[in-house]
Parts: sequence; structure tokens; C-alpha cells
Amino acid sequence: QQYLINAEALRQAVEDAQDMDPAEKKRLVYFSQQIIAMMSPTNFLATNPDVLERAVETEGESLVKGLENLIADLEANNGELVVKLADDSAFELGRNIATTPGKVVFRNRMFELIQYSPQTETVHETPLLVFPPWINKYYILDLKPQNSLIKWVVEQGYTLFVVSWVNPDETYSDVGLDTYITEGYLTAIEQVKQLSGQKRLNVIGYCIAGTTLALTLSYLHKKKDNSIKSATFFTALTDFSDQGEFTPFLTDDFVDSLEVEMAEKGYLNHKIMARTFSFLRSNDLVYRPAIRSYMMGESPPAFDLLFWNGDGANLPGRMCTEYLRWLCQQNLFARGELELLGETLSLKDVRVPLFSITCETDHIAAWKACFNGVRQMGSRSKTFLVSESGHIAGIVNPPSKKKYGHYVNEDLSQDADSWMAGAEFHEGSWWPRWEEWLAKRSGKMVPARVPGDSKHPAICDAPGVYVVAQPRLIGEPA
Repeated sequence: QQYLINAEALRQAVEDAQDMDPAEKKRLVYFSQQIIAMMSPTNFLATNPDVLERAVETEGESLVKGLENLIADLEANNGELVVKLADDSAFELGRNIATTPGKVVFRNRMFELIQYSPQTETVHETPLLVFPPWINKYYILDLKPQNSLIKWVVEQGYTLFVVSWVNPDETYSDVGLDTYITEGYLTAIEQVKQLSGQKRLNVIGYCIAGTTLALTLSYLHKKKDNSIKSATFFTALTDFSDQGEFTPFLTDDFVDSLEVEMAEKGYLNHKIMARTFSFLRSNDLVYRPAIRSYMMGESPPAFDLLFWNGDGANLPGRMCTEYLRWLCQQNLFARGELELLGETLSLKDVRVPLFSITCETDHIAAWKACFNGVRQMGSRSKTFLVSESGHIAGIVNPPSKKKYGHYVNEDLSQDADSWMAGAEFHEGSWWPRWEEWLAKRSGKMVPARVPGDSKHPAICDAPGVYVVAQPRLIGEPA
């Protein structure tokens, strides 16, 4: 009771703070919430009755096991405390996760291109190319078979290509947003055109890859290149005027400290990003797992989504700085002032038919912020949808689960709140609705394509090499 009284007093004091810059107020709210979460009685051995009861039941064995778990996590992270969220011995890429059959048909220093084996005798003429985020690994879209969007898309009769990004080390310090566009997006688009024999293709961009897809589409418009037939965005921010819960991490002092780190190493270690994301949901991703592991003495669960969550990737230093400064802080793209690759890129120059899927409780790319970006795009054909749940669960939402529904409204002339007020709710996954939209833009049915061709012999089986490579980084033992 005393904790609840103190917590409410702290919340009220923050709420009553006057004459503050809105960004500073959000920062104050965030850090006060962190204090409240951290000081919960359940986080301490002496004031957690479940822990004490378990200790008595097991005659102290649960506490011994918890200490062993704590030491194992410290040793695994060179003395830094990072709570293990999932049993990493329960999954192996290519064996029981990321198992959809396919071949790596192209590789450069930035990515491997996976072409998936057809599961139908005929496929749509127009191929589909997916750009996943490079903050984590591509197989969020190919977890267990029953959750795999990649497997489902192939089964609907599409020639599917997916980019698997490299996990960069210090040798990638020179890589910027322009590199991702030229050696990543434009190269992958050209390879898919060659492999499919088609002049145009459909594309998907997820999260930061969706943001960069929008940059690429603006650039292609400037170059009068019509290689892209349609674009789908998964939880992709393009207007950063409202940064939501990320506001505390986008102030100059925070970004300055990251730049010091990256100047020294040439990259941003994935553990920093993982910690940042975890503390946006500290009760779910820090404290409860710590209680379960260190005080209750339980082993981490064999959960594919949490396994993927712990399998992060590093970010090249220059790219990270450009993303944080140019997009997040200065919002140059939405302002039509982003100078890149000799062009001035603008949201209004995204002109292809588009479908944007966002998520109702997304704390990384808030749906209202995504909506504001889509409204500014120059496309004449726009479809906007809000799925129930968050950044991952709202996307990885197979029809078979019959779990999360979605909201649709064809009128994008209003503000976000008015759009939602007029939206119609539909039970179940958005996947079939999107596929119906995609099919109309994917051409006639043709004989299924086998991965690779004479100029692109298969390099290896999916999931490839880049997704499992763990580069040795500065300061880490050989």
C-alpha cells in the first residue's frame, strides 16, 4: 500500500509539472515511470511473497538455481547484466525456425537475397520482394511454420524474395543510408528483375526498412524509374514529428553519447538497442523475466518470438547517425529537405499504390504517427489499416490463430482520431485482406519459378549465412 501511495504521488507530481517543453515533459514521465517500475515490491526478495513461498517449497533450491541463472547471464555478456528472455538452445535456424525452403541466389557485402521455392504449380507473374528491418534478423517473418508470413505468402502463389541483411562490424563504419539504398534496395530490385524476367515488382518494407523504402521510392520517382508496381509498409514511420515513447532517447545528449560510442567503434552494438527497446516495456521485458529467472529459479521459456528478440544485429555508425539526426530529430524527409544521392527527397514523391499496416498498441512506430506520414505521400491509391496488438504481434498474426482483428477506413482525408472513429472493425488477421489487394497488382498466373537461374546459381540453402554470422567486434574476445 505504501508503494502504491508513493507511486501515485510521483505520477501526480510529474503530471502537475508546469511550463515545461513537451519533449522534456515526456522525458520526465518516462524516467518517473522507470523509477516506479523498478521500485515495485515484487522486484525484491524480501517483499515478493511468491518468491518466498517458492523458496520454502523447494527448501532454498529455487534461490540456488536463480543464482546460477544470474551468473550464467553475467558470464554470457562479459559481466554485463542482460536477462535472457528465451531458451536459446531450443531453436536452430533452418531446423525448427526459419525453415521455409529456399535458396540464396545473390550476395554482396550488404545482404543475401533469398528466393523461396514455390509451393504451387503456378504463381503470380509479378514477384514480391521483402525488405525486413536490419535492427533485428529477417526471420521474424519466418518463425515457426504456423506463424510464418513468408511460408503463407509462398502458399498463396507468389514468387517471393527476401533480403537478409549482413550483421555489420567495424569495417562497415562508412555505410550510410545512401549505401543501404544503392547497395541494398536498388541492387536487390535489379536482381529480382533479372531473376524473374519482369520489369516491375511489388515490395514490402518493415519498420526502419519501410522508412528507407519510402526514401528509395522518392529517389526512384526523381529518376523516373517505374520498377515498383506497389509498396506495402509494415509499421513504418516516415513523419517523425511525433516520436511518441521514443522521445527520451532522441534528445541531443542521448544521441551525442551514441555518436561518441560509434566514433570509437564504427558501429552501434546491438545490445544497446536491445536495452533501449526492453526498457520501453520494462515490466514485461526486464523485471518479470528477472524475477522468474533469478528469484524463482525457472529456466527461460522456449518461445520463438523471444528467441528472435534476443538475436539482434549491429548498426553501422554513419547510418545510425544519419537516421537519428536527419530523420528522427530534424524530420527532413517529411519536410521535403532530405539531400541524398544528389537528389532532394520528399514524402510527396512517394507515388506508387501503397498499403500501410500499423498496429494499435505499437510503442515503436505509433499508428497515428504512421498515419500522418501516409497522408503526406503523393500516391493516388492508398490503403491504411490498423491491426490490434503491437509492433510484432500485430504483424505476425496468421489467419489460423483467429486472434487479433483490424480496423479499416478508406477515408484518409481526416486526422488520425477521426479516421479511427469512422473505421470499421473486422475480426481476424489482416493477411487475407492485404493479399486480396496484392493479387490485383500481381498480374496473371504463370508457371512456378525455381530459385536461381544460369546467371544466379544457388549459393546455399535458406536461411543463408548472414543471418547466423556473429562478427567478432572490438573489445570482444576472439
